[in-house]
Amino acid sequence: MRTCLVTGGAGFIGSHLVSALVARGDRVRVLDDFSTGSPENLDAVAGQVDVIEGDIVDPDTVHRAMSGVQVVFHQAALASVPRSVANPLATHRACVDGTLNILLAARNAGVRRVVYAASSSAYGNSARLPKSEEDPTSPLSPYAVAKLAGEQYCAAFSEVYGLQTVRLRYFNVFGPRQTPDSPYAAVIPLFLQAMTQGKSPTVHGDGQQSRDFTYVADVVQANLKAAEATGVSGRVYNVAGGRRVSLLNLIRLLNEILGTSIGPEFVPSRPGDVKHSQADISRAVAELGYRPTTDIREGLEHCLEWFRSRTEQLVSV
Repeated sequence: MRTCLVTGGAGFIGSHLVSALVARGDRVRVLDDFSTGSPENLDAVAGQVDVIEGDIVDPDTVHRAMSGVQVVFHQAALASVPRSVANPLATHRACVDGTLNILLAARNAGVRRVVYAASSSAYGNSARLPKSEEDPTSPLSPYAVAKLAGEQYCAAFSEVYGLQTVRLRYFNVFGPRQTPDSPYAAVIPLFLQAMTQGKSPTVHGDGQQSRDFTYVADVVQANLKAAEATGVSGRVYNVAGGRRVSLLNLIRLLNEILGTSIGPEFVPSRPGDVKHSQADISRAVAELGYRPTTDIREGLEHCLEWFRSRTEQLVSV
């Protein structure tokens, strides 16, 4: 039985990954400071995981969490472009200093492989679509810069120290447990919250901007495959659905699912936002065996089911 460490394991993506690791029989340790994650996300695996509450920017905490670990899934970050614009220093500490601490501790503990949650924001506004791992990077926000710096540290540790690392560039992940509670929340939970209340969702810009929305179960699949695939250390892979949807079409889909006809409220564009994003996932398919299995409509239906269940629980408290 291998021991896996999931940083940010109480977060949206991390908690789904923790559940999958437990289900396949791994011993799982979670390192999370609960600044953005929630203990409730781990309720389904309560008593089955070792939880360490602490910050990845603290080397001693990271060293303790790394003891006896074979594989690290590094999910912890301050994952928001607007948040990074408002507070770039906090984003740098979490995404750069924190990642360096993880890599140093992994190297020192003899960890076999680190799977790093990278970001499609690294590509910026490059005109080419779909975006390939061979495309130049051109980050537009402090968040994108910080996540790309973490990528480069991973590549350097593989080259210099022989630590196996695999970088997964996530494209707009969505799914259950992604809440609208933060001012930096992602677009799908914010749209769901507004539209289930009969309100217009807020669109920054003209709504023609498009995203390659990726269901969280597909991201979990990519992580599990990246941890086991051979000959992939030092490589970077796009993880996405491989198709893009405009925000206006996203609203149309939600209206169809909800049986409503709610229009958006348009507000000015935000600095650092990318206009279009779509991934070429052929490398992940060929080298990792990755296959996205959940289309956006099915994923939105899962989100709505979870969102309504959560709302009912909050109301009953």
